[in-house]
Amino acid sequence: MVESSKTPLVSKKILIPFVLITSLFALWGFANDITNPMVSAFKKVLELDNFQASLVQFAFYGGYFTMALPAALFVNRYSYKKGILVGLALYAVGALLFYPAAAYEQFGFFLAALYILTFGLAFLETTANPYILSMGDEKTATQRLNLAQAFNPMGALLGLLVAQKFILASLQSDNLNADGSSFYASLNAAQKAIVRAEDLTVIRNPYVLLGLVVLIFLVVIAFMKMPKNERQEGKVDVLPSIKRLFKSPKFLGGVVAQAFYVGAQIMCWTYLYQYADSFGIDNTSAVTYGISALVVFLIGRWVGTGLLKFIDSGKLLLAFAIGAGVCCLITIFVPGMTGLIALVTISFFMSIMFPTIYGIALEGQGEDAKFGAAFLVMAIVGGALMPTLQGLILDIGGVGYTDTLILGVPEVNFSFSLPLLCFIVVGIYGYKVSNKHKSGMV
Repeated sequence: MVESSKTPLVSKKILIPFVLITSLFALWGFANDITNPMVSAFKKVLELDNFQASLVQFAFYGGYFTMALPAALFVNRYSYKKGILVGLALYAVGALLFYPAAAYEQFGFFLAALYILTFGLAFLETTANPYILSMGDEKTATQRLNLAQAFNPMGALLGLLVAQKFILASLQSDNLNADGSSFYASLNAAQKAIVRAEDLTVIRNPYVLLGLVVLIFLVVIAFMKMPKNERQEGKVDVLPSIKRLFKSPKFLGGVVAQAFYVGAQIMCWTYLYQYADSFGIDNTSAVTYGISALVVFLIGRWVGTGLLKFIDSGKLLLAFAIGAGVCCLITIFVPGMTGLIALVTISFFMSIMFPTIYGIALEGQGEDAKFGAAFLVMAIVGGALMPTLQGLILDIGGVGYTDTLILGVPEVNFSFSLPLLCFIVVGIYGYKVSNKHKSGMV
C-alpha cells in the first residue's frame, strides 16, 4: 500500500510553466495519432504493400532512437528550456516539409519529413518527462508524470479526429465503386495521377498547419521564464552517469519494458484499422474505434493516476499488463466485432504503462535522470521495429488481411500475438519491481 501524501504535486509558484510544459504532451500526442492512420492512407494512395506502409512507423519512431541521446547531451550542456526550444524547432521543420513532399509525390520524402519531425519529438520527450519529474518532491514524481501524461491522449484524440474528418474522409483513393470494388484501382494511369496528387495534398495540409502551431508554442516558451532545478539541471559527467545507470537492474529492466510497451501500443493503435478492415469496416469508419480506444486510454490514465495514491506502482503495472494480455487473447481468437472491442479495451490497460515504467526506472536516479530519460526515449524504437514485424506477418499469403489462416485464425488476428508477447514482458517487469526487496531489483 502506498501512503497518501499531503505534499502538493506542483507548487503554485511554477503552476503556469507546469501547465505550459504539460501542453507539450498533448502536442506530441497529436503528432503520434494523426500519423497512425497514415499507414493505411499511404498504402492506398501510393499503392504500397503492408511492409512498405509500415515504414511510416519505422521512420516516425526511428527518429526517437536516433535523437534521444544527442538530446540528453544537449540538455546536459545547456538546459531543459533550450532542449524544449530545439525540439519545437525540429518538430516544426519536419511538419512543414510535408509541403515539398506532397509536391514531389515521393514516399521517401514523406518518410524523411516524419523522421525529422520525430527528431523534435525525441528532444521534447527526453526533456519534458524529466522536467516534469523535477517540478516538485520526488515522492510525488511518478504521480505528477502520470498527470502530465494524461493530457497526451487529449492531443491524440484531436489528431485522430483531424485524420478522420479532414484526411481519411476526403481521400478519393479510399472510395469504392457501386459493386464494392476499389474506385482507385479501376482508374487508368493518368486518372490515378490526378487523384494521387489531390490525395497527397489532403494529407499534407494538416501537417503544415501543425508546423505553424508548433512555431507559436516555440515563441511563447522562448519568452516565458521557466523554473530551473539546479540539482537535476547541473552538468553531469556523461560516462560515469551512464555506468551508474547500467548498474541498476530497475533502470535496465525499465528500458526493456518500455521498448516492448511502446511496440505494443503502436501495433494496437496502428493495426486496429487493418483488423476492422478484415471484416468490412472501412478506414474512415474505423477511426471511430480508434477514437474510442483513446477515450478508454484517457479514462484509464485518470483512473490509474488515482490508484497510484493507494497501490504500489509495480503491482498496478502488473495488474494492467495481465488485463491487456487477456484482451489480446480475445482479439486473436475471437474474430469480428468482439475481437475489435477487446482490441479497443486494451487501451485502458495500456494507459498507465509508459509514465509508470518511466517513473519507476528513474526513481532515485537524481542527476543521472537526464541520461536515463534519453535511454527510455530511445526505447521508443520498439514502436519502429514491432509494427514492421507485424506488417510482415500481414503480408503472409498476400497483401490482404485474411489471405491465410495461422493457428486457425486469419493472419491479421494472429499478428496480435506480438502485442501479447510485449505485455508479458511488461508484466514481468511490474512483478519484479513490486518484489524489489526480495529480488534486489533496485
